[in-house]
Parts: sequence; structure tokens; C-alpha cells
Amino acid sequence: MKKFLIYVLLSSFLFSGTLDNVIKEKVLKCGVNKGLFGFSKIINNRWEGIDVDYCRALAAVVLGDSNKVQFIPLTAQDRFNSLTNEKIDILSRNTTWTYKRDASLGINFVGVLYYDGQGFMVSKESNITETKQLDNTKICFEKGTTIEKNLRNYFKKYKFNFTPKAYETNEKAIEAFFSSNCDVFTSDKSGLYSAKAQLKNPDNYIILSDIISKEPLSPAVKEGDDEWFDIAKWTLNTLLEAEEIGITSKNINKKMAQINKKKEPFYRAIKQVGNYQEIFDKNIGKSSLLNIERGINNLWINGGLLYPLPF
Repeated sequence: MKKFLIYVLLSSFLFSGTLDNVIKEKVLKCGVNKGLFGFSKIINNRWEGIDVDYCRALAAVVLGDSNKVQFIPLTAQDRFNSLTNEKIDILSRNTTWTYKRDASLGINFVGVLYYDGQGFMVSKESNITETKQLDNTKICFEKGTTIEKNLRNYFKKYKFNFTPKAYETNEKAIEAFFSSNCDVFTSDKSGLYSAKAQLKNPDNYIILSDIISKEPLSPAVKEGDDEWFDIAKWTLNTLLEAEEIGITSKNINKKMAQINKKKEPFYRAIKQVGNYQEIFDKNIGKSSLLNIERGINNLWINGGLLYPLPF
């Protein structure tokens, strides 16, 4: 039988820094988006989403219980300071992994949880069907992200003009767009699908097919804490590897019958939360209102970009 789990106890890591604090406080503090449907949003008094479930898997690994998570909603502006100032233990908030952030902010990116790209949403009434028609439009977006720089680079390339309308939160930018305060709403494609799925009249809006940027979204931890970085990184790889070899929350007891389940941290992540496919399908894929196709977020063996590191 193929083995995908690392047969080590957490005691093999040197308890220091973040890991020691999490175990001492008996809760994982996870920084998330304030409300992005499919990624992190309170639904029926419970946080739901793909970013949320990653933190639950990490809590299952470290604390033995996927429910021992305190979700802390953060704006794009305060997310990095909250991590470096240790107000949170991990940032799992649809955050793009860039060179500048990685090299200058004192953080380490764990690995790509979702490959995304910036797109545009318009109303059907606008008669806009492609990005070449966006010249001289008013565009709403959230402050403090890579979105505005992408916009300016794209419009400069094609010598287009636009009026930027930046808002403190994604929700306010969406509200402004739906209130006709701007012609276009731009965000990662996932954010566009999220906003559209919650409308009573989604057919009145169109998400343009063009993508103008690369947005590899990754959880992040504070730099300089190697033990915590390793655990966070290999928790994500466990979710991907489990999907690759067909281990799910439903069949793991049968597949991994020979292990001491009480002592295996990564077993708990799959059993309590599920593998990557289960998490994707439930939150943003075929079992969700978003119904986003896997596309480039398929495993490498299925033509996608997700590639679990070898165990």
C-alpha cells in the first residue's frame, strides 16, 4: 500500500516560537478575508471556505481538532502587519505570492493553495464583451492589493484611460459596482465568481474571459520560524498528495489501516477536513454555488499546476 504520510510525531519538531504558542493557547489564530464567498465567509454562524478549511486542517495537525481555530477577519491593508506582529499565527486570506512580498515583508509563503488571475465584471447593459472596450471606464476595486498596479500596467500597455475608484474592503467595492457608482468591478477571477454567485439576478452581469495577471494565492507564516513553516507547508502538501493517491476523509481508515491514527497528525487533517479535492469541490467547485471548474487548479497528473512535493 502506498504511503503518503510522514510517520513522525509533532514531538520530533523542536517546540519553539509559533508552534509552542499555539499548543500552549490550545487554539490556532488564522487571519482570513472578512467575507469572500467560497474562500472565507460566515455562513449560518460558521466560517466556511477553502482558506478556512486549510486552517482547519492545520489545526487538526497541530492540536488534534480541526475546530480549534480562531478566525480573525482582516482587511488587505492590515493582513501583513497582523502576521508579523504575531496577532495571528498564519495568514490564509486569498493573498498573492509575489517576489516583493516574499523578500521584504518578513513572511514566508507556504505554497499555492489556488491559482488565480485578475479579471473584470460588467453589467450586460454596458454591452462590453471584452477588455478592449474598457477604455475611459470607471473601475471599482479593493485597496491594498496587487489589483491597482495590475490595472495601471495593463491600461498603460494598451494606452487606455480609466478612472480608479478604490475602496477599503472588497465588499464596499462590490457594493459600489452594483450601485452603479462605476462601470466595472475588478478582482481575482475567484472574487468575481464569488460576488456574482450571491446575486439574485446573476444573469444581468458578465465576467469577461480575459485574465490580465498571475495571482498564485498562498497562505503565509512569519519569517524565521522554520518548524512552523515546515508544518504549514507539509500540511498543504498532504492535502494535495492525498488527492493524488486517492485517499479521502471517507476511505482513509481503510487505506491507512496499519497506522496508529491517534499519533499521526497528518491523518487527522484528511480525516477531519478532507483532501484537496474534497475541500475544493465543497467550497468553490461542483458541490458549491460557485461551481468553478478545476482548470489550472487540477493536479499535475490531470493537466493542472498543482504538484505535491514528494513525501
